[in-house]
Amino acid sequence: MKQKLIVTLVCIGITGMIVLKLFSNKRKINEKNQPASVENIRIPVTVAAVTESIQQTGIVKTGMLAPFKEAKVLSVSSGNVQRLHFNLGDNVRQGQTLAVIDSRLLQLDLQKSASNVARFRSDLLTYSELLAGNAATREKVDEIRQNYNDAVNQSSQLERQIADASIKAPTSGIISIKSVEEGMYVSAGTEIATIVNLSRLKVQVNLTEAEVYQVALGEKIKLTTDVYPGKSFSGAVTFISPQANQAYNYLVEITAENDKDAPLRSGTSVYADFSRKTSQNVLLIPREALNASTQDASVYVVKDGKAILRSIKTGIEYGSNIQVTEGLQPGEQVITSGQINLKDGSLINVSK
Repeated sequence: MKQKLIVTLVCIGITGMIVLKLFSNKRKINEKNQPASVENIRIPVTVAAVTESIQQTGIVKTGMLAPFKEAKVLSVSSGNVQRLHFNLGDNVRQGQTLAVIDSRLLQLDLQKSASNVARFRSDLLTYSELLAGNAATREKVDEIRQNYNDAVNQSSQLERQIADASIKAPTSGIISIKSVEEGMYVSAGTEIATIVNLSRLKVQVNLTEAEVYQVALGEKIKLTTDVYPGKSFSGAVTFISPQANQAYNYLVEITAENDKDAPLRSGTSVYADFSRKTSQNVLLIPREALNASTQDASVYVVKDGKAILRSIKTGIEYGSNIQVTEGLQPGEQVITSGQINLKDGSLINVSK
């Protein structure tokens, strides 16, 4: 019995030792399979400082061509469109009749009004003679005179309405929009058509404070466009805004004659070259510091041993550097290499 108990205890002991060994081995294997802690790993990077520099830049601005004149043709009277004298794309002259509104009812009213004018004029002459012979009262004569004046005024208004039924072009140009067709009913104020005058063109651009003081009214400006490579157009400054907008830019308008041999259309993008240089104090960073394109630019800024992702706005490129217009301050450090391993807030080690 004692021998059996001893064997049992020995077996239990051996089993316990085996379990402990297996547990110890499993813990070591789990520890070995655990990923290494990266909390204190610093990613090596190189950096460059944001610098301020005075740069010579040419004043070349991009703008959009607009017609020298654009006018909406409106109906002054109400009625059905009896006749249209234009089609989309037609060249029209100022004062040319474009449409005629049906005025037959107005003409009938005018005939009645003209009859009233003639009748009241005859009555006024008759009663004026009777008043001179003390055969009529002053009150009666005044009443007839008032009726006569009212009839004359009504006839004048009807004549004006009939004249307004003939809609004329307010300016010369090309019909760019045709809004009605013959037979349609229009109310007073309805748009009949739109006319654009492309004999001359204007382009609006924005200049900075440093640039606008170098430009004068009447100054000749060279205009170019991708539509006609190698060809330039001559324009002149016709307006300089006396007040800056919310972005602290000044609106400048340039007017140019349209070239019949190389006609330009409204909405075409053009470049206005003011043929001069201006000195500007700009912020520069290496081009390699950008993480994406200039349209969606961002950089990693060094702060407290970490890489902080920051969106910026860029401007002109100067060799291997690029201008920063928003998002950085002079003296800040941006990461120029090692960005591929970074994320916002990563620990870094700046390489010398």
